[in-house]
Amino acid sequence: MTLLIVILAVVFLVLTIMVISKTQTLLKGVKGSSESEVEDAMTDGANNANAIGLFVFWIVSVIGMVWSFNYAKKDFLMAFGDLPTASSTHGKETDYWFWFGMAVITIAFVLVNTVLFYFPLKYRYNKDRKAYFYPHNNTLEIVWTLIPAIVMAGLVFTGLRVWNRVMSDAPKDAEVIEIMGKQFGWQVRYGGNDDGKLGNYSYKLINDAEGNEFGLDFTDENSFDDFTSNTEIHIPKGKPVLLKIRARDVLHSVFIPHMRVKMDAVPGMPTKFWFVAEKSTADMRAELGNPDFKYEIACTEVCGRSHFAMKLTLIVDEPADYEKWKKEQKSLLATKPEFIEKVPANLKAKAMKYIMPESATTASNDTTTTAASL
Repeated sequence: MTLLIVILAVVFLVLTIMVISKTQTLLKGVKGSSESEVEDAMTDGANNANAIGLFVFWIVSVIGMVWSFNYAKKDFLMAFGDLPTASSTHGKETDYWFWFGMAVITIAFVLVNTVLFYFPLKYRYNKDRKAYFYPHNNTLEIVWTLIPAIVMAGLVFTGLRVWNRVMSDAPKDAEVIEIMGKQFGWQVRYGGNDDGKLGNYSYKLINDAEGNEFGLDFTDENSFDDFTSNTEIHIPKGKPVLLKIRARDVLHSVFIPHMRVKMDAVPGMPTKFWFVAEKSTADMRAELGNPDFKYEIACTEVCGRSHFAMKLTLIVDEPADYEKWKKEQKSLLATKPEFIEKVPANLKAKAMKYIMPESATTASNDTTTTAASL
């Protein structure tokens, strides 16, 4: 890139010298001529040089654009290069319409600017040519207004249709997972294995020292089986996943590049995004031939000094593996049994089975045996 800039600078310098030299030659060649002849000669020379120079500039620019596109496409996030096509259902549609829009805009840009740079060359000053007076044409006005309007309206309404579908309510069978951003990391909460529902929370209950970073409300029995993670997030392949997103301190933004997922995490204003992952982590490793490949969740909202390090590993499991992994997780109540003190008296018996599941099972069996003997 540095070499290209140096070459362009040299070309610009050479052209400047040529223009100055040509101007000096014209001035010397017209000495002794009438003032009108001198003026005509200078005007012809300047217009020719400018017109040709402009068109050459446009040709060089087009070549430069094509070269830069091919040079940089290996680093593109979407359909080209090292990163594969989208790994989510909506992501493929998003990519398609992105590149469709880019193609339409590029074609219009090249056509309009080609005409713009060609006209100064074709219609440069000529003393033997008379200008054609063309004040107005209603048909022409309608054509060049209507065609761009139809094209732009088509792009806008197509994009709106895709946006409405992507941002619609998640299916009822979606796996609901909460992801919370805080300086400088992501934390994840699942609804547990029993009810699959996320329990209530309150920012007033957040206490990092006690281990209640989510501010779970243990007066809500749906919180009893909730479990959390701050090292990785698991989701099932082929099933809708609804991410409930929030932030604890400043603005963050959930970004899963391979899934084409991006949604801001705003303090005090929960957001959401649902998607369907089509490729498991194992599928991607096989497709890329990279046994170390990992999906990643990053933060794309500058949130402080360590923003760059705010990442979380995303693991897409086969459905059976995902259910197996969930069953292996311990609820927050089981890892922090002292939270039983926050449970209302009438719910303590229900909460105890998450703290001492074996005891609860034994007690249940004893009760059943006693009832049977009676």
